[in-house]
Amino acid sequence: MEAKAVTRYVRMAPRKVRRVTAQIRGRPVEEARAILQFLPHAAARVVAKTLRSAVANAENNLELARGDLIVTRAYVDGGPSQKRLSPRARGRLDVLKKRSSHVTVIVGERS
Repeated sequence: MEAKAVTRYVRMAPRKVRRVTAQIRGRPVEEARAILQFLPHAAARVVAKTLRSAVANAENNLELARGDLIVTRAYVDGGPSQKRLSPRARGRLDVLKKRSSHVTVIVGERS
């Protein structure tokens, strides 16, 4: 049995958030929470919030014990990009893509 939580439209580039989710994939929930608490990246707070939600879903909806849970999957998909114009030299414009992410964390029972 697996419980899932998704945080959508996070205003961070997917590449930066993937760096954090790679740290917790396959680890027990308590260890993953400890890792996220001490990571210096801003994305760690978003992933920690999603992990807390997935654990709460597992406890309340599926009645699983917190001590038996591991992070089975954690992945980040790209969301929509906001396009902004930035003035450059000689009257030109550059397009800045402000990227967003969809963070998914899935927790399951230890086998």
